[in-house]
This record gives sequence, structure tokens and C-alpha cells, in this order.
Amino acid sequence: MAELATTARPYARAAFATAGSASQLAQWSAFLARAAAAVQDPQLLPLIGNPRVPATQLVDFLLELASSGKTSEPQVAHQRNFLHLLADNRRLKLLPEIDAQFEVLRAESERIADVDVISARELSAEQAKKLQAVLERRLGLAVRLHPQVDKSLIGGAIVRYRDFVVDGSLRGRIERLGAAMSGA
Repeated sequence: MAELATTARPYARAAFATAGSASQLAQWSAFLARAAAAVQDPQLLPLIGNPRVPATQLVDFLLELASSGKTSEPQVAHQRNFLHLLADNRRLKLLPEIDAQFEVLRAESERIADVDVISARELSAEQAKKLQAVLERRLGLAVRLHPQVDKSLIGGAIVRYRDFVVDGSLRGRIERLGAAMSGA
């Protein structure tokens, strides 16, 4: 997994630099998301890397799937070149990882923290709003919550943003208590 991320990183940075210089982060974000979804399609997957499928045809097909109708000609040219670069280097399968890393770069540039909140029960709108306000003060960034439910937590929640993790779950407390008791 780390190797995949390492290999994808320069491509994500290149796409981000291209999109940023043209003030088209949102357009490139949508393009990469659609391209990533396309290369994961079970019908398209066998064509990627197939020596019988010319790279130009594959790139044109992917571009058709991933481009929006509102894309300018220079932007289409950049996206085509990007896909050709990936195809020539046999890296089209990296598009999902490139997309994920692009989104991290975009969030950083827009000063947005994507925070995972895993709770035993679904958060109410009021709870989510309060948690978001606390996290925005703590992190100094705009916060976008990504709530998930995991009933195995029994109660409480786990909050994750990069290396910042707060485990306030009942399951976590029980595990820590058990570890403390076995070490005593």
C-alpha cells in the first residue's frame, strides 16, 4: 500500500500543480474522480495494460468518460496529456490513489480538514455541529465531518484527522482498562 502511495504521489502533485496554475482545482477534482471510477470498472479493467489496445484509444476512451461537457480545450489537452503520461508509464491503475492524494492536496490548499468520526450511533445534527465547531477551534481549519457508524464501539466515538486521533469509545476504554489490569 505504501508503495502504491509513493508511486502515485508525483502524479498527484503534477495534476495539482497543473490544476492550481489554471485555477481549476474543482474541475480536475471531478475529472480525477471520474477517471478513477472508470479504471476500477470491471469491464474496463481488462483493457488497461492489454497490448492489443493502443494507448491512444484507451486514453481517448478514458478522457471521454472522465471529462465534463464544460471542459475548455486547453484543459482537455492537459487532461489528455496527463492520461497519456500515465498510460505510457503503465500507471493508469494508480488513478484511484492519485485521486485520493489530489484531494488531500486540495483540502490542504483550501485549509479544510477532512475528519472521520466513527460513533456507536448516528450523530444528531446538533452533535455534529458542536463537534465541528470544537474541531475547527482545535485544528484552526474549516472542518468537513465524515461520520460513520460502528455499533461495535458500544458507546462514544473515535475522531481521526491524520495523526490526530481521539478514542472516546467505550470499547477503547474497556481495552485500555484491560491492558492496565493485565500489566499490574
